[in-house]
Amino acid sequence: MNRAGNSKKRPPPSNTPPAVKHQATGNSTPSPAIGTLDDEFMVDEDVFLDETLLYGDEDEESLILRDIEERESRSSAWARPPLSPAYLSNSQSITFQQLEIDSIISESHKELLPGSSGQAPIIRMFGVTREGNSVCCFVHGFEPYFYIACPPGMGPDDISKFHQILEGRMRESNKNAKVPKFVRRIEMVQKRSIMYYQQQESQTFLKITVALPTMVASCRGILDRGLQIDGFGMKSFQTYESNIIFVLRFMVDCNIVGGNWIEIPTGKYKKNARTLSYCQLEFHCLYSDLISHAAEGEYSKMAPFRVLSFDIECAGRKGHFPEAKHDPVIQIANLVTLQGEDHPFVRNVMTLKSCAPIVGVDVMSFETEREVLLAWRDLIRDVDPDIIIGYNICKFDLPYLIERAATLGIEEFPLLGRVKNSRVRVRDSTFSSRQQGIRESKETTIEGRFQFDLIQAIHRDHKLSSYSLNSVSAHFLSEQKEDVHHSIITDLQNGNAETRRRLAVYCLKDAYLPQRLLDKLMFIYNYVEMARVTGVPISFLLARGQSIKVLSQLLRKAKQKNLVLPNAKQSGSEQGTYEGATVLEARTGFYEKPIATLDFASLYPSIMMAYNLCYCTLVTPEDVRKLNLPPEHVTRTPSGETFVKQSLQKGILPEILEELLTARKRAKADLKEAKDPLEKAVLDGRQLALKISANSVYGFTGATNGQLPCLEISSSVTSYGRQMIEQTKKLVEDKFTTLGGYEYNAEVIYGDTDSVMVQFGVSDVEAAMNLGREAAEHISGTFIKPIKLEFEKVYFPYLLINKKRYAGLLWTNPQQFDKMDTKGIETVRRDNCLLVKNLVTESLNKILIDRDVPGAAENVKKTISDLLMNRIDLSLLVITKGLTKTGDDYEVKSAHGELAERMRKRDAATAPNVGDRVPYVIIKAAKGAKAYERSEDPIYVLQNNIPIDPNYYLENQISKPLLRIFEPVLKNASKELLHGSHTRSISITTPSNSGIMKFAKKQLSCVGCKVPISNGTLCASCKGREAELYCKNVSQVAELEEVFGRLWTQCQECQGSLHQDVLCTSRDCPIFYRRMKAQKDMAVARQQLDRWSF
Repeated sequence: MNRAGNSKKRPPPSNTPPAVKHQATGNSTPSPAIGTLDDEFMVDEDVFLDETLLYGDEDEESLILRDIEERESRSSAWARPPLSPAYLSNSQSITFQQLEIDSIISESHKELLPGSSGQAPIIRMFGVTREGNSVCCFVHGFEPYFYIACPPGMGPDDISKFHQILEGRMRESNKNAKVPKFVRRIEMVQKRSIMYYQQQESQTFLKITVALPTMVASCRGILDRGLQIDGFGMKSFQTYESNIIFVLRFMVDCNIVGGNWIEIPTGKYKKNARTLSYCQLEFHCLYSDLISHAAEGEYSKMAPFRVLSFDIECAGRKGHFPEAKHDPVIQIANLVTLQGEDHPFVRNVMTLKSCAPIVGVDVMSFETEREVLLAWRDLIRDVDPDIIIGYNICKFDLPYLIERAATLGIEEFPLLGRVKNSRVRVRDSTFSSRQQGIRESKETTIEGRFQFDLIQAIHRDHKLSSYSLNSVSAHFLSEQKEDVHHSIITDLQNGNAETRRRLAVYCLKDAYLPQRLLDKLMFIYNYVEMARVTGVPISFLLARGQSIKVLSQLLRKAKQKNLVLPNAKQSGSEQGTYEGATVLEARTGFYEKPIATLDFASLYPSIMMAYNLCYCTLVTPEDVRKLNLPPEHVTRTPSGETFVKQSLQKGILPEILEELLTARKRAKADLKEAKDPLEKAVLDGRQLALKISANSVYGFTGATNGQLPCLEISSSVTSYGRQMIEQTKKLVEDKFTTLGGYEYNAEVIYGDTDSVMVQFGVSDVEAAMNLGREAAEHISGTFIKPIKLEFEKVYFPYLLINKKRYAGLLWTNPQQFDKMDTKGIETVRRDNCLLVKNLVTESLNKILIDRDVPGAAENVKKTISDLLMNRIDLSLLVITKGLTKTGDDYEVKSAHGELAERMRKRDAATAPNVGDRVPYVIIKAAKGAKAYERSEDPIYVLQNNIPIDPNYYLENQISKPLLRIFEPVLKNASKELLHGSHTRSISITTPSNSGIMKFAKKQLSCVGCKVPISNGTLCASCKGREAELYCKNVSQVAELEEVFGRLWTQCQECQGSLHQDVLCTSRDCPIFYRRMKAQKDMAVARQQLDRWSF
């Protein structure tokens, strides 16, 4: 309708704005115009009403002008701060915090490198100044290189011939490269290999500099295979540092670490008239002119990075998970926040078709999907985020947007990066590490913008039973969200402006929660500090494992010492394994006297420092015989290896560890003094990064598939660790005796990798603490510094179940226990159902805190009875396990692996992938069926009313954990808990009409006694009880309706509206399962009530 109330088409004016409908609510700025408008269009009545409310009696021309003004206003509000005159006039040095570092191949810079020609490697650094200006710095002149040992007798003339031969072979191998010279230089340098102790100060190496980074591998291959050299014959060469990533090589040589501040002095940078990026400051400089600032004082602070958190919604076809080739993107929610600030300065949602207003949010509605996608592309350009975050954005959202735009033929969409004409690239990737296992994902490259996927970070840093956004938010934020199933999203989209508003609120929540998680878990601070400590680019921390971080530190220290690292898959011994840490035999039982715990502080790093264990201090068996080293200058480790002491040469690894631990002490001291919350966050992130880095060094030496494995070091460390645990046990039990003047004889009841548990015999917690401190001080004095035994805590009471399995009340002060601490038992294990975790926790609470063993036993019996009678929520029976490979790759068939394959056959798009955790329950099946044949998706079980197998849960999930806990405290625990009257009644659910049950005819039964009847409601025996049974049926329906109503209301409150249907299907929420079960129970009870014919 037009303003006169007539329905007619309205021709656009000559200066046509896009077909975007604006709904500004709260204090938000109205949405800008983005996209294009068709020549003629119909006015949407809902939007007309909204515009009437917003703009009163303004005519259409005024509305169009307002659209243009709003667009300009928003672009201005979103834009970065303008450049200062000093930057514009080049009269000021440029200082910025770099966030992304990569390299490209391009034409060499003629002005900075006169006389250069052809292609050259160029380092790109993206970052932000203190003022918030975006920076793109092109660094020139740094060339890739590596080393080989110079053959004895090779002089300058021979090197020149060698250069010519190598150049010729490189030309043959790199015919497409556009460089004038492949091997730029070969220089003689004095270096020393980091491997093994060597008495000579240095030896001659050849430093081979090549034109491009890709040529390093090519040249290494040629040298490995061998060259025919006049006077030397056919000779192959061991290469050094030829496997170092080019960007890391640059950072090491220029003393740059991830996330630090870089300065380029005035007069040392050049600006080109034609810019290559969208950054406010773009310039070129030589690598030798960079000033890298250490992360201290002012340079430890963070730049005002812009963080975009986003989420998309797609409208899938019925019965299918959305696929980019077929299903449209219907909404994109965006929040943009300045790092360190609490509230976003941009909060909007882009919707396909009209959407009702949302308080405090800019709702931008479009008529076509093309306009939605281009609006988001424009938002990226206008806001210019430094960091893009979300939940599962690397695997789903970003690849989906790119593929969808390609399907629609929107060629200009993938230009989301900071480099002009550079398109977003997506490829499949697999992350694999010993700690994390295998995870399949996708790698999306948006040049100049750092993507931080929260699901990857949480997978990496936290062990959880489920990694869905809902589950993770509940765990860390105590906050739930409505989880709308993908099959419902299309219905909401095809509804009206109100249903699309509901979808928009849901979409906004999915963009809001990742930002909350980012802030709560201090991810930006922690990852920047880890990058600063280890020296790697921030992007490496998510994409790579631990070894690259240790390698970076090792390269830096080796450079200072003029050492080079060999390329060796296995250095030193060819032995594939070594003996691990000692675990003293556990004297299992329930201890009702305090148990003091003595811990070694940073045991493995301390051992490496104390005994000078390093690559460069290791003496080969041959050199042990040949060098005739004085015994007082060498150490022979318990594993039989020989290392020189610091008096002859200090090791690189001990030096790195010393600096890390000293820096950590300083960071912790500064943290205590800090008052500013942001400063505290930075310091806490730093001390955590320093701790993790120190502990990673030992693992680096023992990683047989790593960059520089050395099992002589790792086996020596663990052998010393075993010796110290055993020595500590002996010293404690020898000193603290009645003969030594103590009240009781001390007893070490258990010893783990770096700690021992001691029962001193005293009944008082404070007395146990005093004896623990005395023991720690006495024993520390017997070890070489910096090895130190510390008193940490007291357990009282203490339940020692087995090796690495125990529980107890933890005390750090004698007045009040801190918490119940458990290790290795089902309260902390992820592969048990929640019923086991809850039951074990409740039992431990009663045994340890309440000291009520009979009460604990009664609670167990009641729970077992409820399980057998089908009174347990399905949510408590869900088991989750990580899918580390596809079903065919498992040597033994597994319940979760086989279920994943079955789910893939039902719907490949929603089936779990490698790296995901698979939730399942065990169902009733034919006698003799294997567990892997009985695993099923919990949602599928609920929908089809499939009966659970309670005996499986009793025998395979509950019994063993319970018996481990109860056997030390309850006589005949198995007979008492797992047998008896509470186990004799079993109730089994009847499957719904699915599978074979749809061919079965259901037999009527009597409402009273359940005997089969041909028709009616009651059998002859129950006819006289009609009133009683009817009232009971009515009461049952009313009770179930009340239960369902309470759960429904709870879900409505969670979704944020008491006036809309509940659509949530969150499989991680216990309320969902309870609501579904209550709904089914209520439906059954109503069917029964309907059978009464009055």
